[in-house]
Amino acid sequence: MNFFVTYILVAILLFSFTALFALFAVYAERKVSAFIQDRLGPMETGKFGSLQTLADILKMLQKEFIIPRAADKVLFVVAPVIIFISVYMGFASLPWAPDLIPSKINLGVFYVFAIVSVESVGILMAGWGSNNKYSLLGALRSVAQVVSYEIPAGIAIISAVMISQSLDLQEVSRLQGILTDQTTKFFGFWDVTKVGGIFAWNIFQAPHLIIAYVIYFIASLAECNRAPFDIPEAESELVSGFHTEYTGIRFAFVFLGEYSMMFLVGMFGVLLFLGGWNTPLPNIGSVTLADWTTGTAWGIIWIVAKVLLVVFVQMWIRWTLPRLRVDQLMDLCWKVLTPLAFLCMLISGVWRLLVM
Repeated sequence: MNFFVTYILVAILLFSFTALFALFAVYAERKVSAFIQDRLGPMETGKFGSLQTLADILKMLQKEFIIPRAADKVLFVVAPVIIFISVYMGFASLPWAPDLIPSKINLGVFYVFAIVSVESVGILMAGWGSNNKYSLLGALRSVAQVVSYEIPAGIAIISAVMISQSLDLQEVSRLQGILTDQTTKFFGFWDVTKVGGIFAWNIFQAPHLIIAYVIYFIASLAECNRAPFDIPEAESELVSGFHTEYTGIRFAFVFLGEYSMMFLVGMFGVLLFLGGWNTPLPNIGSVTLADWTTGTAWGIIWIVAKVLLVVFVQMWIRWTLPRLRVDQLMDLCWKVLTPLAFLCMLISGVWRLLVM
């Protein structure tokens, strides 16, 4: 019974976090886009427009539930729930600190990659169930895009897993910090077993993983349907994409799933490539910064700070780069990212065998 209550509390905390993050991220994106475009963004509701997003959410929750007459009612209603739940469940195996993980799974990498893939099923259900040509076209574009970009993303992830030799995300994070039972090397040569910090991150233990992370990051933008890969939601072509017919709380779930996905893929990349919850501050000589900035509280601070930085870059890219055409999107995936990802995986095997 106690375990059941604990799991319920953890689920509520994670849901509360995703809701608060979405609230913060929408406001932050409005301000980031305004800064990039040399304007102010929301300013009237609350101090510096800080309550504008909250006002929009309250308005959205009061909207009428509308189901198109020709829609498949079951698919139409269930789709937003599947979209959000698939992303929400991905947080279950992500560690936030050395001793803080919702559900410890020794196949955490495989679990996250598998459960997040279910989102494309919900998107297809939303497009088909709406019985709207724009929604269906947006859904088909999204599924084709997500399925394609999962291949380079998955291979880039395998490259990191081959270096860490573990599918347990907690263990992958531990191996990127200060170790007493294993030798870790900076660029494969300098022993940083007791140095820790940024030098122990996977991208520095094996420098080709910098390329692997860039591949993963680009693919993650496509997974989130973020610009320049927002073809499934191209307002100039599709009105709004697969969620054109949704209103009220159902649209809120789709919206919440998109912003939760941004944080999820950012956190997943941080855990695999950027040191996870480990501090970026190293121990150098008598200055033991890494030793001072470890523990549960610091772990949460470091991983949230890293992920928010990644999310900021996602927003920055959205308001900087133009949307790709469909042929450009597929060419980038199959002709550039996938071959590079395979090359990174090959180098990981050689690196693990000869250097580490």
